[in-house]
Amino acid sequence: MSLKHAVLGFLSVQPMTGYDLRKHMQESVAHFWPADQAQIYRTLAQLAADGLVEVRTVPQAGRPDRREHTITDAGASELDTWLAGPVEYVPGRESFLVRLFFVARLGPDRARAVIAERGDEARELVAVLEHTRHATLEAVAAHGSPVGLDVRLRVATLENGLVHARGELAWALDLLAALDDPPA
Repeated sequence: MSLKHAVLGFLSVQPMTGYDLRKHMQESVAHFWPADQAQIYRTLAQLAADGLVEVRTVPQAGRPDRREHTITDAGASELDTWLAGPVEYVPGRESFLVRLFFVARLGPDRARAVIAERGDEARELVAVLEHTRHATLEAVAAHGSPVGLDVRLRVATLENGLVHARGELAWALDLLAALDDPPA
């Protein structure tokens, strides 16, 4: 997957500026597909050059004009082709695990500190994802409309992130406890 498919997906929901895209991505998919502002703007420029999005300038009084991006029929077709394609397994790179693999060189205190830091990060991620899930469900309830497949699947991505973050936290706590136990 490339960032272009994520951007096309968001634009299939509604037209957005690069700033809007960044905000929506931060609030929903950043736990599994992070992107910085520069990447988003480069991707939007390439999508426009490829005819997959159209750009409309919206004048604003006293502020810079908004550049709003809308998915084209060709962009929707590209997104649909990608969505209907086979799910490919792409092994992830996990720099933390490489670090953990070798950190014993620096002694037990540093090893514990690295593991504790990872546990703290997982705890933070759990809090963020729980807040995001709650806010998403609250927003849906406020509209009073039935929960559609799109919302259910978006919440499912949050649930997936929560399962992984909670598992990571439990793993870190278990490993710290095991390191405190004398070897058998």
